[in-house]
Amino acid sequence: MTLLALDVGNTRLKWALYESMEPQAVVLGQGAVFLENIDKLAEVEWSELPAPSHILGCIVAGDAIKRRVVEQLELWDVMPQWVISSPREAGLTNGYDHPARLGADRWVAMIGARHRLLRRGACAPCVVVMVGTAVTVEAIDATGRFLGGIILPGHGIMLRALESGTAGLHVPTGDVCDFPTNTSDALTSGGTFAIAGAVQRMVDNTARHCAQAPVCLMTGGAGWKMAPSMSVDVELVESLIFDGLLEIAAQRFAVALSA
Repeated sequence: MTLLALDVGNTRLKWALYESMEPQAVVLGQGAVFLENIDKLAEVEWSELPAPSHILGCIVAGDAIKRRVVEQLELWDVMPQWVISSPREAGLTNGYDHPARLGADRWVAMIGARHRLLRRGACAPCVVVMVGTAVTVEAIDATGRFLGGIILPGHGIMLRALESGTAGLHVPTGDVCDFPTNTSDALTSGGTFAIAGAVQRMVDNTARHCAQAPVCLMTGGAGWKMAPSMSVDVELVESLIFDGLLEIAAQRFAVALSA
């Protein structure tokens, strides 16, 4: 019972084919393509893959992108399923005012983070950070309830906003440093510190609310760039969304078998 897991973000589509639908399943193949190249998946990256038994994905890109992905999936006679945030799934309770409006990638990543901690016996609050085109910072209490989260621009959006709205500033190739002394370093450091400060605030809020320090997990395409500059201890996990998709698939399949 193989699973093709899909994570369709605002910039790239990431995929992984798993040997089974269970946590920590063996990866048979994986890859990532920019959205402008998804129309070649069936004839290039997926052309030699065996047909998966199930397909499960989360998508934050628009309907036009989703249609293009579905067209590529017609390579196999398998109906894809797409995660939609719900009031409760895979042991996580959704505290959003309107649960279905929570981004599917945020929901799935939190499920992955929650079960990662449970597998190692850590019954603790958690802060989940995703660093990509946008940055999200989520808080989960020790019982598995999503308390709430924040969204802020990623590095690229911040820098492009400054470039378009401020005369003489251009997207830099600067370094992160404590006391920048040139414009490029000042812009790069400013964006990095803004994200680090938002994470620190959410960690403080969570610790105060739960009366317990949270574990902080970071994921996303730009997570490796941010991790060295964080003011709190973070664990960098590249696969949180895929971890979450595996958990959801495993539990949905178990329910289907018992029905």
